Amino acid sequence: MIGRALGIGVRVAGRVAGQRLAAQVQLAAAAPQVHQAASVADSGERNRAAAVQTASRATIQAGQSVNRGVGGFLRPFRRVGGILWLEVTGVFFLIFVPVFVWRGIWPARASYAHGPNHWRFLVFTGLALVFLYLGISSFWRAHRRSQRN
Repeated sequence: MIGRALGIGVRVAGRVAGQRLAAQVQLAAAAPQVHQAASVADSGERNRAAAVQTASRATIQAGQSVNRGVGGFLRPFRRVGGILWLEVTGVFFLIFVPVFVWRGIWPARASYAHGPNHWRFLVFTGLALVFLYLGISSFWRAHRRSQRN
């Protein structure tokens, strides 16, 4: 599916860029040349300057067309990359939850209400809950984004 989208995007971008370049060349060729009664050297310099200006405009517009084509080509990857980034972030946050439970909450469970490790228990419980929330919400956002389009 991705290969098909890539092929279609490349063909469309190439076609759009080719059409825009052809249109710019036609416009440059059809533009009337204004000649004034001046010396031959001055006229040649003006013609060269006009040709350079026309070529630079065509090059800039071709670059803009290619930029739009590449942007359209990469749009599906941006969407998939965003979903993948949310899932990787969710895994990163969920990795720490068992660490907080195993290394902080479980050893201090006996003194959760009153005892020497009361604050340790509360801090690790808070951290575990925050990281659990961040991991689950990241996966939830990835799911919603994948269902949207």
